[in-house]
Amino acid sequence: MQPAIAFLAPLALLLPGVAAEPDVAAPPAAELVPASGPISRSVEGRPDSLSEITESFRPRAAQQVRIEQRVTIRISPRAAPMPMMPSALADLDGGGRGEPRFIERKMGKCLALAGIAGVQAGPRNKLVLMLRDGRLVSATLDKACQGRDYYSGFLVAKNADGLLCTGRDELLSRSGSNCKVSGFRQIVEIDD
Repeated sequence: MQPAIAFLAPLALLLPGVAAEPDVAAPPAAELVPASGPISRSVEGRPDSLSEITESFRPRAAQQVRIEQRVTIRISPRAAPMPMMPSALADLDGGGRGEPRFIERKMGKCLALAGIAGVQAGPRNKLVLMLRDGRLVSATLDKACQGRDYYSGFLVAKNADGLLCTGRDELLSRSGSNCKVSGFRQIVEIDD
């Protein structure tokens, strides 16, 4: 068999056949009896040309594709690194005799999310963030928010830059409240 015929033979089976007109007239439709064998497909569904056959095998173009990705980071609560920390935070400047004194220093408006090791609820509208490098940071929430709502940690959506910034990111507590951070300050111990 020639190679061209071997290639075109399967395609010829897909094309509608041309039947020769029989010498005998076909019986009317009322006289046709259904055959007991398999039912063949109608000629209407078959493609008329080779171009229609090739078009049917092309992949259909997608009208719209949308891929979304959302990453939520959970910051869990941690115990205070120093036993005097809660009382020291209530009155940052005034530690009693023999107790360490803490002050807040200015720092930037953003904090790396990967650097946060834990959180502890602070007084009024403050949270104490423990960083992986050992620093303590006070996060001031909006005025309507309370730090005690975040006793079991918080969730935050990760941004492309991987930072937690003031005025931009919302902290979602496990109890359902969400607040924005209005400022960060570093907590440092001072020696007398």
